Amino acid sequence: MLRIYQNTYRRTARKAVVYSTKVACCNHSTLCSITSHPRRSQDHGTGSSSYNGSRHEEFLLSGNPARGWQMPPPSRGYGMLVVRILRGALKLRYLVLGGAIGGGVSLSKKYEDWKDGLPDFKWLEDAMPQGERWSQFSRNLIEVGSLVKNAIDVAKDDLKAKTTVAALGITTDESRKKYEKLQSQVETLQTEIMNVQIKYQKELEKMEKENRELRQQYLILKSNKKTTAKKIKKSLIDMYSEVLDELSGYDTGYTMADHLPRVVVVGDQSSGKTSVLESIAKARIFPRGSGEMMTRAPVKVTLAEGPYHVAQFRDSDREYDLTKESDLQDLRRDVEFRMKASVRGGKTVSNEVIAMTVKGPGLQRMVLVDLPGIISTMTVDMASDTKDSIHQMTKHYMSNPNAIILCIQDGSVDAERSNVTDLVMQCDPLGRRTIFVLTKVDLAEELADPDRIRKILSGKLFPMKALGYYAVVTGRGRKDDSIDAIRQYEEDFFKNSKLFHRRGVIMPHQVTSRNLSLAVSDRFWKMVRETIEQQADAFKATRFNLETEWKNNFPRLRESGRDELFDKAKGEILDEVVTLSQISAKKWDDALNTKLWEKLSNYVFETIYLPAAQSDSFNTMVDIKLRQWAEQALPAKSVEAGWEALQLEFISLMERSKKTQDHDGIFDQLKAAVVDEAIRRHSWEDKAIDMLRVIQLNTLEDRFVHDKQEWDSAVKFLETSVNAKLLQTEETLAQMFGPGQMRRLTHWQYLTQDQQKRRSVKNELDKILKNDTKHLPTLTHDELTTVRKNLQRDNVDVDTDYIRQTWFPVYRKHFLQQALQRAKDCRKAYYLYTQQGAECEISCSDVVLFWRIQQVIKITGNALRQQVINREARRLDKEIKAVLDEFSDDEEKKGYLLTGKRVLLAEELIKVRQIQEKLEEFINSLNQEK
Repeated sequence: MLRIYQNTYRRTARKAVVYSTKVACCNHSTLCSITSHPRRSQDHGTGSSSYNGSRHEEFLLSGNPARGWQMPPPSRGYGMLVVRILRGALKLRYLVLGGAIGGGVSLSKKYEDWKDGLPDFKWLEDAMPQGERWSQFSRNLIEVGSLVKNAIDVAKDDLKAKTTVAALGITTDESRKKYEKLQSQVETLQTEIMNVQIKYQKELEKMEKENRELRQQYLILKSNKKTTAKKIKKSLIDMYSEVLDELSGYDTGYTMADHLPRVVVVGDQSSGKTSVLESIAKARIFPRGSGEMMTRAPVKVTLAEGPYHVAQFRDSDREYDLTKESDLQDLRRDVEFRMKASVRGGKTVSNEVIAMTVKGPGLQRMVLVDLPGIISTMTVDMASDTKDSIHQMTKHYMSNPNAIILCIQDGSVDAERSNVTDLVMQCDPLGRRTIFVLTKVDLAEELADPDRIRKILSGKLFPMKALGYYAVVTGRGRKDDSIDAIRQYEEDFFKNSKLFHRRGVIMPHQVTSRNLSLAVSDRFWKMVRETIEQQADAFKATRFNLETEWKNNFPRLRESGRDELFDKAKGEILDEVVTLSQISAKKWDDALNTKLWEKLSNYVFETIYLPAAQSDSFNTMVDIKLRQWAEQALPAKSVEAGWEALQLEFISLMERSKKTQDHDGIFDQLKAAVVDEAIRRHSWEDKAIDMLRVIQLNTLEDRFVHDKQEWDSAVKFLETSVNAKLLQTEETLAQMFGPGQMRRLTHWQYLTQDQQKRRSVKNELDKILKNDTKHLPTLTHDELTTVRKNLQRDNVDVDTDYIRQTWFPVYRKHFLQQALQRAKDCRKAYYLYTQQGAECEISCSDVVLFWRIQQVIKITGNALRQQVINREARRLDKEIKAVLDEFSDDEEKKGYLLTGKRVLLAEELIKVRQIQEKLEEFINSLNQEK
């Protein structure tokens, strides 16, 4: 296209040059011819060359007639030529640009039309494999490509060799051999290529089949989403399993035993009983060990038919997909964990039942109980009672007259070494509910005498009797074999075994796990139909007896179980916590202030008041002592006082609730345990101590009593506190010096020898205090010597320590009496104090000290009250709820705290009622199935 534009440009340029030449060479005659022919002049006057017409006419009309017409100068003609050439070039540029844009648009449209005409290749995304399978498929295609390339190269070499031989005329035997060898290689490669193609064609077909199955499963799941909200009707075997679960936890004093049928799997250890159960369940659901005991607790397995092969524990919502190896491993690990968790107290086996349900296509409906294997010798890591425990557990399950005993015997060991057959004979001597199973028959064929095995399976070797005798193969001793592989191996063995085809002694229905499961299921349901009505009638009679006993003992009470009683007690406790937050502020202040002074009074007297009183500078000593106290011990002691006040108020609320008319004493033990545990766990917030320290330091800085009312309150507080201490001191003196004379006369009491000595010492000490009423708290050495010598004159021999012990309470009483007198003197001295301050004639520093302490107690009590109402009551509520939640999950603790005849009778009645109702529901469904 560009070339076309270039050629056009060249032709236009040449025409312009020729045309300009003609114009330049124009003569006068030509001009005349132009002017004399109007039509030609008119034609030239139109179009792009308008200069020749209009401009020439202008020269003719306006030219000088004297001069005539003159030829235009040559330079002007050349300029016009250049202008025309440029205009043509500009036109050419727009033509080129427009053509390029149009060509691009046309090309883009052609490409889109070609793209739309291609076939749809989206089906390749569904047909081709994805992920790892695509990577494997790619690698295989590359290998095929390399093989084809090698074959083509060989073929080319062969063709070249033929051409060379033909050209050179080589016909020797060596060349023919080489040619034949190459030809055979080509044929071999072609065969391999065909095989690879066939292989991958099969893989593609298999992938397409899997894709169709996945699509079907997706449609099924999609349709099931709409029906998940509907209630699923329980199957017959599930209902029966729930009845057995209820009975497993039933413990009664009415000698009512559980006689409902179930299949009890018993056998010696490592006899293959667990493998038999797995073969019946069509899944390897139990953990395996190398000769060690793996089954340590009874495992109840409920088999039911269902669309998917899944397993689930009774107390769990998780479903294990038994078609996935990862879920199988998780299931075996959980079974092992539950077995180990059920064994406590150093035991090896446990009676706690592990219940699980297995559903799947083609499973026979029944309930089986796998028991620990019977052992003859204990190892060092077993408990001393392991052997007896296993025997007792096995007898307990087999003693049920309606239990079907699945007796497992190892065919690869001598029959005389069996321990289980004797136990089975003791529980079922007539063999009316025993099915004998001989395992590991594939090993027995190689090791044992065939005639001996035939005797076992015909019931002629053991003295025990059975309903039927079966032979099964439970594997090849490989842990990784699947159930399908084991069953296929079992079928192949019985098809090819000489043992079971010679003489026709063993019938075909006596072999394979499939026939065994059919026989056990048939016998199980036959036993259920024969005995279920009788068991329902027995529980109905038990329910009637329990209801009659309840009405006679508790006629006005409804039978409430332990869980219901616990919920009621929980509600009452939480109601009391709510009442705690409704206590008035004044009551909280009184309780907190009382508890604070109870905690702080001893420190105030012993560490602050008495030491400051014997000092020359009372106020200075008091300031130092108070600041040290506020910075160190006071905040922590205040928090401790608040915590104890909260505890006392809550306990007092619980005690007051016992005095109400609707109080139920059955909750008292539970409530006390919950409150004690919650208070033990509760602790005050740590940041409260720092907050109190700041408040208390600021309060103690104030040393001036502000009004008369506060002064009177401080005097009263001082008098009350001193009187309380004086009363304690007098009680101490009474114990030290014995009863007074009047009491001795009226109550016939006598003084001990020590009390007589104390009285003698007291008389001497009273003389010292009488002579010096402002005596210091300690005795000097001279005073001690004087007292001792005076006592020796009266034949009383004591040491100085004895005198000091007597002096302390005597001086304490003297000091407190003086402090009480000062408080009385200061009662009306407030205005004197306000005028003279510290230099007041009456020393009232004691009142100021106790006013400061009183203010600290008030401020601290107010802060603690706010913390109790805003924070600590809610935190205590959380602690109580946490304790209640823990107790609700602990059945043993609930049984200990909620006990008595009323609780036990109600629990048993509720349990029997549930069992009887479930039995009736099961019987109705069973009759409908008939």
